[in-house]
Amino acid sequence: MLLNERTPVDQFDVTGPFDFSRQIPPLDEVRQQALDARPDLRAAMQSVDKAKTDHHLAVANGSTDPTLSAWYSYNPSFNNPFAHQTLGASISIPLRIFDRNQGEKLRTQLDIDRNAKLADATRAQVFSDVDSAYATVTSTVTLLQPYKDRYLQQASRVRDTIEFSYEHGAASLLDFLNAQADTGACKSTT
Repeated sequence: MLLNERTPVDQFDVTGPFDFSRQIPPLDEVRQQALDARPDLRAAMQSVDKAKTDHHLAVANGSTDPTLSAWYSYNPSFNNPFAHQTLGASISIPLRIFDRNQGEKLRTQLDIDRNAKLADATRAQVFSDVDSAYATVTSTVTLLQPYKDRYLQQASRVRDTIEFSYEHGAASLLDFLNAQADTGACKSTT
């Protein structure tokens, strides 16, 4: 659902072993995998990085730079008619009486805080999803344990007995098929 996958359940392909396993990875490991893999959390973290970059840009746009200039002239000046070649330099440093970029700096700082809170909320949602799924898997494994340990063996023994009886004419085909189906149901449950 989070990956926007629209494939129907009956068309999923399973790769690897598809068998009951009692071992469940530790909750911290599952949480870390979810933090690494969730695209919504990755997008939230990228929004925080973008907001920080925008803030650095606003600070840079609010600063002033000194202006350096130099000139050379071959014409005589009116102050000194005998000076045909003149060389000059100047430096101009603007005085910051009013910073017109203060609002943008504050807006970008608020945007950083807002995106950080959204990222924290997304991280909390990831933990909530993982915790609820982990609790579901743990309870399902606990419920399936008796089927794997006891009921599957009992169903296999009953099936073997009914199969032996059917082969020797003491049971009907319907009894044999029911025992086969019960064994299959226990296997598919686990």
